Amino acid sequence: MIEAVSAKQTERAEEIIKTVKFKVFRYDGKGKKKLRVDSFEVPVKKGTTVLDGLHHIKENLDSTLAWRYSCRMAVCGSCGMFINSFPRLACNTQITELESDVVHLKPLPNFDIIKDLVPDLSVLFEKHRQVKPYTLRQDLAEIENPTGEFFQSVDELERYLQFAYCIKCGLCMAACPTIATDRRYLGPQPLAQAYRYNADSRDEGYDDRKDIVFSPHGAFRCHFAGACSEACPKGVDPAFGIQLLKRQAFVGALGLLRRRKAAPVATPVSSAKRLEGVPEAPKKTVS
Repeated sequence: MIEAVSAKQTERAEEIIKTVKFKVFRYDGKGKKKLRVDSFEVPVKKGTTVLDGLHHIKENLDSTLAWRYSCRMAVCGSCGMFINSFPRLACNTQITELESDVVHLKPLPNFDIIKDLVPDLSVLFEKHRQVKPYTLRQDLAEIENPTGEFFQSVDELERYLQFAYCIKCGLCMAACPTIATDRRYLGPQPLAQAYRYNADSRDEGYDDRKDIVFSPHGAFRCHFAGACSEACPKGVDPAFGIQLLKRQAFVGALGLLRRRKAAPVATPVSSAKRLEGVPEAPKKTVS
């Protein structure tokens, strides 16, 4: 009985619900004269995503279509594109949820275009590097030759955890109206990550980041439109992170910013015993 029900469910899932029209922006990377929009008919089944539709086009209709993807489960952030006039992840967008028989696809705005639906995200990664998105400590010896883990309480983890969910998909940058008018503006992704590390109890890099974060094209260029947080597929809320950065700057300017003592190195666990059946960790592959 269970097998029969399962077979029926599988059969229903494979049924074609409708056919939609994909209108896809095309660009061969050689000049504006090559810009065009191509139309494709795509069959839709229950659960079919925009990414599935693109695969159908490439495998059956036009093998030259280019886009970027990897994990297919909203973790890598590679397949960001402008879907029906809103920045979304193609793998995380089911066609039926768009409630339209036409799917308009364009590359993410606020980025240069490499080909078709492939944006050039190098500017995102460069701005991200500028805010030094890693743990900075005054004790360089412990960073370069760690003797143990840095201690951190659950409360200290929760202060920045929300902002650690960023997958660098670029959707917030594409949605940001300030970037559209000021390409030098750092943008919501780098600024939210700057706050993520400033708020981390293990980090001592506030002074190393403040010059770039609070520069004329830093946090105070944000107009708090909130479009970045609306577009974020992981609920990071970069607009909120930027406002918290502004508060840090204000408190710091008044001389009231408390310089916390960085989290200490936790005492190594020596009395723990390995659970029965749990194998040893593999040997390091990099010295």
